[in-house]
Amino acid sequence: MTTDTLAFVGAAGGVGTTRLTLECGTLLAGEGHDVAILDAAYATQGLADRTPGRIDPDMTALCLEEPPLETALVDRDIEGAGRLAACPARAPFERLARAKTPEAAEAFERKVDEATRSFDHVLLDTPPVGANQAIAAATTADAVAVVCDAARTEDAVPRMWDRLADIGVDDSTTVVTRTKDHPDAAATVPTFDAEYPAVTVDVEARSAIAAVLEETVGVDIEIDDGDGLRERLPI
Repeated sequence: MTTDTLAFVGAAGGVGTTRLTLECGTLLAGEGHDVAILDAAYATQGLADRTPGRIDPDMTALCLEEPPLETALVDRDIEGAGRLAACPARAPFERLARAKTPEAAEAFERKVDEATRSFDHVLLDTPPVGANQAIAAATTADAVAVVCDAARTEDAVPRMWDRLADIGVDDSTTVVTRTKDHPDAAATVPTFDAEYPAVTVDVEARSAIAAVLEETVGVDIEIDDGDGLRERLPI
């Protein structure tokens, strides 16, 4: 059974949540799925840094003014495959503050629901749970994956499990980054040698991201030995 909406929730800042979300979206789109990535990490705006082109309106404006979702989506170039579209947050501090209200968080949930009507999968780039929009992302998603790097799992992951339990999310998957093996992880993701999108050029990255998708959204992606990978996959 596949999952329509998945929140990647960082257990701490800087653990690779945005990169993981983008790599997962790219691999899914490369396999023919239509994927939307919605940004709940308003403070860092990391998704905006990795999104080329104009961002107007951004995710915060979408939640405050509620124009149609499609007006804020920025399409990534995934040739001959599914659609990959992102809605990053890029806003001045004043608007960021207003976008963190409970009312704006409810609008975020409505935009997630709107995305599910047009896309096969909706991925939510979510910061550590501590603001209303992060709570909205974690509670509205069909599934939650806690993301943490290998150096910080002992403290950060249990703390995030506790926070998720406090908001009624009792079941989550753990993805550990920057390692090839971890005893507490459902899936692990090594440090990538290639720049984003690594899944289009690196068979190890493709294999790791495929394992994450199998554990989190229930999509099984066949992995070959990498021969001709650069030619077969869109860059």
